[in-house]
Amino acid sequence: MTENTHTAGSPAAVPFGAFRIARTEQDGAVVLDVSGDVDTTTAPAVVQAADEALAAAPRLLVVDLSNVEFLASPGLTALLMIHRNAGPGTTVRIVATGRATLRPIQLTGLEDSLSLFPTREAALTAS
Repeated sequence: MTENTHTAGSPAAVPFGAFRIARTEQDGAVVLDVSGDVDTTTAPAVVQAADEALAAAPRLLVVDLSNVEFLASPGLTALLMIHRNAGPGTTVRIVATGRATLRPIQLTGLEDSLSLFPTREAALTAS
């Protein structure tokens, strides 16, 4: 299992707050664990991290929003872009629960466009 965290000096770095993206690989799947606020300033870093992961054409990309405290409109757009950018052999699954992440997705009607799961484990093991 490997972990890469986007930090200052990295192309996807965000120089403030607790925003973080950690990348791990598990059984052929890539997991992006996103923490903090996903808004105008940080959403591009989420897309960039996903695009970097998708470049290797994994069978599964899980974007785990369990530790996201605020999901703004640009974050919702980022999730749609990640789905769009995935190649035909890659499945994208989003972990979203609670008011901070699931509620904005539901309010905008995007739950029909995104593959949502309540936990990382569920996203990794679903068939």
